[in-house]
Amino acid sequence: MKNSIWILILFNLHFSFAQETTKVSGFISGEGRKIQAANVHLLGSKQKTVTDSLGFYAFENVAFGNYTIQVSQMGFQTLKKKIEVTKDSIQSYDFELTDNENQLNEVVVSGTLKAVKRLESAVPVEVYSPVFFKKNPTPSIYDALQNVNGVRPQLNCGVCNTGDIHINGLEGPYTLVLIDGMPIVSSLSTVYGLSGIPNSLVERIEIVKGPASSLYGSEAVGGLINIITKNPTNAPMFSADYFTTTYFENNLDLGMKFNVGKKATSLLGINYFNYDQVIDKDKDNFTDVTLSDRISVFNKWSFRRNNNRLFTIAARGMYEDRWGGDVRWEKKYRGGDEIYGESIYTKRGELIGSYQLPFEEKLMLSFSGNVHYQDSRYGTTSYIANQKIGFLQLTWDKKIGRNDFLAGIATRYSYYDDNTTATKEAESTWLPGIFVQDEITISPKSQILLGARYDYNSIHGSIFTPRFAYRLKANENTIFRLNAGTGFRVVNLFTEDHAALTGSRDVVIQNDLKPEKSVNVNLNYIQKINFGNGTFMGIETTAFYTRFSNKIISDYETDPNKIIYDNIDGYALSQGISTNVDVNFTNGLKFILGATFLDNKNVEDGIASRPFLTENFTGTWSISYKIEPWNLLLDYTGNVYSPMKLPLLNEYDPRNPNSPWYSIQNIQFTYTGWKNFELYGGVKNLLNFTPMRNNPFLISRANDPFDKNVQYDSAGKVLVTPDNPYGLTFDTTYVYGQNQTIRGFVGLRYTLR
Repeated sequence: MKNSIWILILFNLHFSFAQETTKVSGFISGEGRKIQAANVHLLGSKQKTVTDSLGFYAFENVAFGNYTIQVSQMGFQTLKKKIEVTKDSIQSYDFELTDNENQLNEVVVSGTLKAVKRLESAVPVEVYSPVFFKKNPTPSIYDALQNVNGVRPQLNCGVCNTGDIHINGLEGPYTLVLIDGMPIVSSLSTVYGLSGIPNSLVERIEIVKGPASSLYGSEAVGGLINIITKNPTNAPMFSADYFTTTYFENNLDLGMKFNVGKKATSLLGINYFNYDQVIDKDKDNFTDVTLSDRISVFNKWSFRRNNNRLFTIAARGMYEDRWGGDVRWEKKYRGGDEIYGESIYTKRGELIGSYQLPFEEKLMLSFSGNVHYQDSRYGTTSYIANQKIGFLQLTWDKKIGRNDFLAGIATRYSYYDDNTTATKEAESTWLPGIFVQDEITISPKSQILLGARYDYNSIHGSIFTPRFAYRLKANENTIFRLNAGTGFRVVNLFTEDHAALTGSRDVVIQNDLKPEKSVNVNLNYIQKINFGNGTFMGIETTAFYTRFSNKIISDYETDPNKIIYDNIDGYALSQGISTNVDVNFTNGLKFILGATFLDNKNVEDGIASRPFLTENFTGTWSISYKIEPWNLLLDYTGNVYSPMKLPLLNEYDPRNPNSPWYSIQNIQFTYTGWKNFELYGGVKNLLNFTPMRNNPFLISRANDPFDKNVQYDSAGKVLVTPDNPYGLTFDTTYVYGQNQTIRGFVGLRYTLR
């Protein structure tokens, strides 16, 4: 009897304990797909597991109580969620991982013209996703790049606010801008047409800092920016993003996906930007910011083919009407000398496509074309330009043993004509080329890339550009890269230097301009640090050195009435070191910090001089924190620039010869508590900085823009008079940063997948 009682007691105890445990399971996903091999840890217990091929995980015999589930996977932010396990609760928990934004495992194509994981590429490529650019929403890709380390959008005109993009202190023409790998954003479009690419259609932006001419030819001298658009098959069904500012700037991005039968998917994107407020806070009777009305339509098609062969084709059309100048200006004054205004009409069309040929060998035919028509008036100066560019390229990609070959032939046709005195007749240029590269895997830890390109310019003749890269993977977390190569650039002055057309200066081209050439070397180092608690840190540092021969320099100082262009009689250097640090904490706090130290100089007759508008230091940051209980995301972004040398008109010019240290800082709050919606708002330019600070004026002689009251001596030098106490002429080239004061913004995003 006693034995029976003990057996009954033990049975009841066993039954009681059995009821105190249960099974916890669920699915892990991210970026719209199930995540395999994600690490799942039930904190507070010894239970750990990894997800299967379907993203499924399970814990058996979990005792009732409170726990925290931690999910981690390379390429995603570590997630922690509190759960309560009871007999009455549902023991199924699904989790969605978010991109951790360090992008170290992104697939990139820009460095080698083929898809490869970023860490495995012999060429260092920086990657920026739409998540990064949402931290500081802007109406154009041009403005969005202001928070990328070592990249600075540079305004070149204080009236019409056109500009270019500087990489590591090099002027815009040294940077090749691509869309889906096609070199269609160059020359005129770099200055006038980069705006209007719908941000909602951008998948990522890849940036290569250093030599790329061996693959991409002319213009990829200092680096390249490749804007990768979304694949229509992976894009959301519909997206909309609208924001406005207290300056009454209005920007709308729309994206729509259509399935056409079973063989094709189409993605349509529309960007519309409008700003029509005449604002003059610096009281010079000139607009602080250019007024603009712009629309851009982008349509991309993806076709399903046998064996998953690629076929995509896309087209974009853009029209913009912008003006700046005297606050009294109206279109009836366009081109006249009564009231000064700078009015620019831009019409642009683009076509891009890639077609994989139906052969066993991987043969890819890529093509692009664009037409660009410019109708501009800068006071009484007329600039009417017509540019057409066609590009065709065939590449062959083949792996043989340890060798990964890429070979290709390409040809580029450029037509350009304008009404300036420098262009006596329309110019047509052919640039055929052939290139080859071989990535050789020496061992699992080391890799060499050898490449070369030969181009024949119909005007300048033969151009040869070699390339060398070495990658050493010291361990899973440490990578070294060495890159070296040469570059070249064929120049068309008026499509690149907008300052040549503004103000009252005459343009003088001293001699026939020769193609610019460069030699570049950079050393890249990546260190990944994964802390035990799930915190991730990525450190990337690059030291770079570029030496230019035949560099074209602009002389503003010899004669205040002229801009004199000529090839440098010597050489030019761009050298420095750049560091990016990404830190992702498990509590939702994220840091992206960048710093670049520059030493750029022109050397003639053994004398070094610093180029205009080149900073010695650039710093950028992005700090984000997600307050989970409130569904609120906080983003604090900004940049800081050291002083730059600015173009003065003479020794009496009272404006500061150097810009001050300055910083543009922004804060944004995003509410994500509504399904498919994001409500965001914040403040731009928190410190209320404008270039007017510490300057008596920005635009010289704004009261006499046609120089009607300027007097000259017999040698053509401007005289100092009571009406002109500094001996100046009208000039708009004294500009280095935005002229917008502090302003608020608010916006709404909607995404339907």
